Amino acid sequence: MPRFRTTDDLDVAGKRVLVRADLNVPVKDGKVTDATRIERLVPTIEALLQKGAKVVVMSHFGRPKGPDMSQSLRPLVEPLSKAVGGRNVYFAPDCVGPEAQRVVSALKSGEIALLENLRFHKGEEANDKAFAGELAALGDAYVDDAFSAAHRAHASIEALARLLPAAAGKNMQAELEALTAALEHPQKPVIAIVGGSKVSTKLDLLKFMTSKVDHLVIGGAMANTFLFAQGQPVGRSLCEKDLADTARAILADAKARGCDIILPDDAVTAEELKPGVVTRTVGINAVPATSMILDIGPSSVARVATALEASRTLVWNGPVGAFETKPFDRATVAIAKQVAQLTRSGKLMSVAGGGDTVAALAAAGVTDELTYVSTAGGAFLEWLEGRELPGVAALGAGAGDETKP
Repeated sequence: MPRFRTTDDLDVAGKRVLVRADLNVPVKDGKVTDATRIERLVPTIEALLQKGAKVVVMSHFGRPKGPDMSQSLRPLVEPLSKAVGGRNVYFAPDCVGPEAQRVVSALKSGEIALLENLRFHKGEEANDKAFAGELAALGDAYVDDAFSAAHRAHASIEALARLLPAAAGKNMQAELEALTAALEHPQKPVIAIVGGSKVSTKLDLLKFMTSKVDHLVIGGAMANTFLFAQGQPVGRSLCEKDLADTARAILADAKARGCDIILPDDAVTAEELKPGVVTRTVGINAVPATSMILDIGPSSVARVATALEASRTLVWNGPVGAFETKPFDRATVAIAKQVAQLTRSGKLMSVAGGGDTVAALAAAGVTDELTYVSTAGGAFLEWLEGRELPGVAALGAGAGDETKP
């Protein structure tokens, strides 16, 4: 991972600091219905305000094809103000140009402005250097606190970071440190749990993980493809049969690398996926032709538990069953609770992420008990796949060193 500065490294007293946030929050009838992403930005804003900065917050929202007031950031002014203790938040009806310059130039030390949706300008998603230059004109330093958007080479994420003294915000810093500890400098043995519905969406992740971890648990519907590839019956289960050769290649590669792949040896099956349906737990070689595999069984859970007990670092992406529908959440919840217990006792460093994983941990009531839970989605997955993230690479590029604030 490239070295990067943090907010602690910037001298920002009296300076304008552009803070790239991800405020793509749910809004209904002009009201924010979940302010989590706004609230997560507060530590970065507070750290900068305490140093006497003038904070200029910018973000994308939705996928507008130009100015679209239904996707304006104006409804976020009130919840952002509330999140920062009732301070005034001044709104600029554009993110560049005279309107933005007017609002930003009027800021005093310790004050906050919010710019209009970056994606109202085509230059944002095009990573246009001229547009990045217009943004840079509004600030003296740049802080990126949007790891969830770090996989996108957009102007406010990649090009802008190379034009001003750049640093990671508090959330970005925590995310990068957690992922580095989990994959680049982990305590061994390392175990990964990878679940989800399709092998095709996580091929790169599975291939990369076999070179990084000691134990790789494959669950969810993607495990069915591996079981089918080994000649096991999968009934009417979701299964990418055309990827059987790929699955066998991954298994062979893992064996050559000394990575122990753990596949289910029993399963919870049913003839349809709905709450309260009649289920049957069977050995993996006895799945009925008319049934679907919808969760791993107790023997499989016990094997995962044994591997977790023997490990010191966990990376988790994806549930091991159809957890949204009871009773097929049981295995995922049981594993989540064990991970939480091992983390609490100091035996395991646990990092988890991905939308379904976050939802499963919340359902198990253990979100706050893991070492780190990422809400970054695509960026988290791409990091796990070993890809370079444009937003992270730009922070480590040393941009703006000649003009440190």
